Amino acid sequence: MRRLTTALMLGTAMIVTPAVTAQAAPETFAPLAEQISDSVVNITTSTTVAARQDGPMMPQIPEGSPFEDFFRDFMDRNQGPSQPRRSQALGSGFVISEDGYIVTNNHVIEGADEINIEFFNGEELPAEIIGTDPKTDIALLKVTSEAPLQPVPFGDSNDAAVGDWVMAMGNPLGQGFSVSAGIVSARNRALSGTYDDYIQTDAAINRGNSGGPLFNMDGEVVGVNTAILSPNGGSIGIGFAMSSNVVTKVVDQLREFGETRRGWLGVRIQDVTDDIAESIGLEQASGALITDVPEGPAMEAGIEAGDVIVSFNEQPVEDTRGLVRRVGDAPVGETVPVTVYRDGEQIDLDVTLGRREEAEAVPASAEVDAPEEAQEEDILGITVAPLTDEMREQLGLESGQDGLAVTDVAQDSEAYEKGVRAGDVIAEAGQEQVTGAADLQDRIEAAQDAGRRSILLLIRREGDPRFLALPLE
Repeated sequence: MRRLTTALMLGTAMIVTPAVTAQAAPETFAPLAEQISDSVVNITTSTTVAARQDGPMMPQIPEGSPFEDFFRDFMDRNQGPSQPRRSQALGSGFVISEDGYIVTNNHVIEGADEINIEFFNGEELPAEIIGTDPKTDIALLKVTSEAPLQPVPFGDSNDAAVGDWVMAMGNPLGQGFSVSAGIVSARNRALSGTYDDYIQTDAAINRGNSGGPLFNMDGEVVGVNTAILSPNGGSIGIGFAMSSNVVTKVVDQLREFGETRRGWLGVRIQDVTDDIAESIGLEQASGALITDVPEGPAMEAGIEAGDVIVSFNEQPVEDTRGLVRRVGDAPVGETVPVTVYRDGEQIDLDVTLGRREEAEAVPASAEVDAPEEAQEEDILGITVAPLTDEMREQLGLESGQDGLAVTDVAQDSEAYEKGVRAGDVIAEAGQEQVTGAADLQDRIEAAQDAGRRSILLLIRREGDPRFLALPLE
């Protein structure tokens, strides 16, 4: 341990800053490596790759050529229809129970016909898939062993602080059991998944480490090594491990149900920006702004598009990411209190959560040029026209869908900077529906009279709604 203390004398007074304590680097990681080695496994998967149905291509030989029969016989004899072949992949994992449950990444075993588990002592066992969760890239396997296996415990990933020592163990590049060490470089990283909560580390992680554990110095798993950021495919000290607090919830559900069962609120949401908060009179830019409420739990509870969810299950909502994770962690069928901000007031509602469903495919759309008979007007750099049946068909909208079609946007306008594009549909302005240019102009004037510096627009693009605050100055 090394303690650093700084003091400053001012006259007869002495001001002492709080002591800063730094933890020295371990002299060796050997005891920890020995402690956990029997719990970490190498994973080899085999997959059958289907044969090509069309077979090899016959060289183009002029009909009647003396070489025609020769080439046909050669192709039939030496390069007949291609045969199915076996493809192998490598990864890592770790034991979480004496009776043989093993955690790894979904992408390690996805599509595998056979899964083989190799232990540190050289023993090999076949494994079966209990369940997978592509959203967090976690899979749960099971092996049958005559002797109890040596499990490792999960730790609380929230206790893993930036700068803490961590150790990774796995099967990098097929080299077998290897250990690397580093520190927690960052917390709460998101890559591309809905439920991402990654620990970033500079411990060396390479291909083959996927699914392996990231340990704290107490021998507890605080993350599952999943991805690296690299321009060349090798470790450059930017690796990501899914946090244990996410993994444990997934594993518990896979173990009990063979699948995940996440809560479902049934809304489309976006973050509240400063200008959006100002446009609706919200004091702080926090919460989750609802852009659409399809049929489901939220609609049944009375939640509306334009509401801002500021509290879920009596916990404040900072942003959309936090809300999605909190809803997903809530039990299916549970009734939870939800507080929304609407028209300057907070409204308390009770929502009975459903089970999260996969988003439906969004129909393709195309940019639209307004028919000549549709009267266009330019407002704040946006050229708009009332929706016609032809426009609705081109934009993939439902029959009777109201709004204003955006036919052009001036590239030097605030609207263009905010992302408004031709082909968008303005469905609401100032949280009220608009069907014509006059409606939009009225909403703008009302916002200006109220002293607003921006107006909230509900924009639909390819069926996907989102709010944006358009400056009025």
